[in-house]
Amino acid sequence: MKLSYDPRYNLAYIYLQEKTAQVKTIQVREQMNVDIAPDGTIYGIELLNANQQLGSDSQGKLIVVNEALGEYSEIQLAL
Repeated sequence: MKLSYDPRYNLAYIYLQEKTAQVKTIQVREQMNVDIAPDGTIYGIELLNANQQLGSDSQGKLIVVNEALGEYSEIQLAL
């Protein structure tokens, strides 16, 4: 899995796997699109207004938590 983020447009894309076929994009809600292959496999999720949807804190950071290990890391999202 890979997460890409573009702070210029506040867009994020969560890659669940690499695209190997033509995908259909389904708008799940106003700020979320899902790319699906013909066999129903989900390739990825596009998030518009990503800071809000990813739950970044007020300082422009995304906090990733590994619940199993009780560890976390911070990723700076703002420029």
